[in-house]
Amino acid sequence: MFEPRVALASLSGESDAAWAREGSANAGAAFLGGVSLDEQTRNAASKLVARDRTEFLPDDPLAFIDGELAALADAALVPAVNVRTVTTEPLHEAAQLCVSHDAILELNAHCRQAEMCAVGAGETLLADTDRLCEYVSVAAETGATVSVKVRAEVEGVNLEETAKRVDAAGADILHVDAMDSEAVIAEVAKSDLFIIANNGVRGTETVREYVAYGADAVSVGRASDNPTVMARVRHAVDQFGGAR
Repeated sequence: MFEPRVALASLSGESDAAWAREGSANAGAAFLGGVSLDEQTRNAASKLVARDRTEFLPDDPLAFIDGELAALADAALVPAVNVRTVTTEPLHEAAQLCVSHDAILELNAHCRQAEMCAVGAGETLLADTDRLCEYVSVAAETGATVSVKVRAEVEGVNLEETAKRVDAAGADILHVDAMDSEAVIAEVAKSDLFIIANNGVRGTETVREYVAYGADAVSVGRASDNPTVMARVRHAVDQFGGAR
């Protein structure tokens, strides 16, 4: 899917093309975003900004995605963009843009901010697997490589079953924020999806643990702008490799 098997995980309002280039020396992929595509999620993002969270809120989110991916055309990594939406038309268009830039389209079923959940985006999709799978199918029908970003420890959600469902719907990648439940990686790794393990990835110990559980790759979020951490993670990945 990408080499080295280290990804830069999206940080809302911070993860742009410049950030991706900064981390490209030790990463094989970079997930830009998150980008809110439709009126509902953009309104939610505006409320997040009002309480001092950072968000990307360009006038035209699709043009923003197009420009950011174009800026990475010659970068030595696979570009990706994490998106939030509750309507399918802009999702289809975003996926088409990703195809045109050889980029990964990542559906955000991960955000737990109350404003985003209130409009039916983010981790609320984990409790509405039919709708999540519909979104996966809409993106996949464009020919895009589709990732789904999920979170462990959501009450009532069985991520092993979610993995099976989104796999059948056309997803290629499951990007898992394991929270404090690292062993969940072993459960989702039973699927045929490419598994990216996220949360607490800082070096040898975490990489070795996630790979042992079956992760194909790892991703780094908050420390993605720390060259020392990134070099350490890259060294660990080179040492232990991916599981499959």
